[in-house]
Amino acid sequence: QVQLVESGGGLVQPGGSLRLSCAASGNIFNINAMGWYRQAPEKERESVATITSGGSTNYADSVKGRFTISRDNAKNTVYLQMNTLKPEDTALYFCNVEITNLALRGRSYWGQGTQVTVSS
Repeated sequence: QVQLVESGGGLVQPGGSLRLSCAASGNIFNINAMGWYRQAPEKERESVATITSGGSTNYADSVKGRFTISRDNAKNTVYLQMNTLKPEDTALYFCNVEITNLALRGRSYWGQGTQVTVSS
């Protein structure tokens, strides 16, 4: 069993900042890629940012220069620092983690989602 616990969402005014966290625990041998996705009402889920085990990052064009993804391998945690937030960033944010378990089987896991609302 693997558990992902997300935190850090909330209500913020335009121009404000939030930091999301996603901690993985349980049957983990190794964590590979980690990422953040979001889904706004009546829209499809989209990739926001990803980070490989080696630290290479990739961002959606809409968040480049405003969001930063990072990871702490010792804590099995991925972060998303979101600055200069805009109303269009409002969405349910999910973390996704690719994990190899102790039986050396790999699969992708999703967090439960944390709501980010940007509004004045």
